[in-house]
Amino acid sequence: MNNSGGLYLNRAAVLSPIGAARLCQLTLGCSVISLVIHSAGYSATYGTFCMAVWCSCFAVTVAIFVLDVTRLHVCLPVSWENLTVTFAALAVLLTLTASTIYPVYFLSPECPYNSCEIRNFRIAVTTCSWASCVAYGVEVFLSRAKPGHVVGYMATPSGILKVVQSFTGCLIFGLLANGSEFSGHAATIYCVAVFAVCFSVTVLVVALTVTGRTAVLRLPFDRFVVVYTFAAVLLYLSAAVIWPIFSFDKKYGKPFRPQGCPRGKCSWDIKLGVTVLCFINLALYIADLVWSQKMRSVRHYPRV
Repeated sequence: MNNSGGLYLNRAAVLSPIGAARLCQLTLGCSVISLVIHSAGYSATYGTFCMAVWCSCFAVTVAIFVLDVTRLHVCLPVSWENLTVTFAALAVLLTLTASTIYPVYFLSPECPYNSCEIRNFRIAVTTCSWASCVAYGVEVFLSRAKPGHVVGYMATPSGILKVVQSFTGCLIFGLLANGSEFSGHAATIYCVAVFAVCFSVTVLVVALTVTGRTAVLRLPFDRFVVVYTFAAVLLYLSAAVIWPIFSFDKKYGKPFRPQGCPRGKCSWDIKLGVTVLCFINLALYIADLVWSQKMRSVRHYPRV
């Protein structure tokens, strides 16, 4: 017992539905790492990325679980509810990516090295990784904003969309760094600047919310978010028009994929990927703007 009469350990961190979801995450994460190390294996950049995702998600989940059980999270200068739902949403995206990449590059119908043992281990890794993704998704679902309940901003659809927007921005920069040849035109440099500005401000919004420092903006946070999201929609809309023109129009780029362009290192493929992700992020920002306006309308004009 502590001095205030409460229990030192938080039983709800284990016995609640969210606690059960985190126990599943720990079990599945440990299983994936053990299977990969034992026999499934990994190699090259893609395998290292998948292993880094599984290890980092497992480590952070352990830290969150221990801090929640021991109640030590109250000593941290963060908004705990916003932090946990933000990590869970990010973990969904990361494990989803790893669960897709690993079987594509390491799982084949034939048994490698005339032994089916390695293939079976890799099937088990893929299965556990997908199950882990579902477990993180369950935590996000349980933590989401519900009518009549007060929750942090990151538990709202708008907050979760901010995480997805940031992740999509990271994917865009990953492609750009892999040889997109965007510096050939001032227009494509402008598009990269748009991606950078929107990504930076979105990450800033998430960071200020998680750390509980939204007051440093010195203006209403919800108004700032709506105005910024509207500006991001306009910026991404311009990039969604400009980038394809200067990448695939015959006057500035190549409308069709060049013959003999190596897969994985073809600038045309990279530009196509950036185009797809640009439109995805545009849709995410539009959905964010619509939801933010809807929530503000409901907050100021409740039903009677």
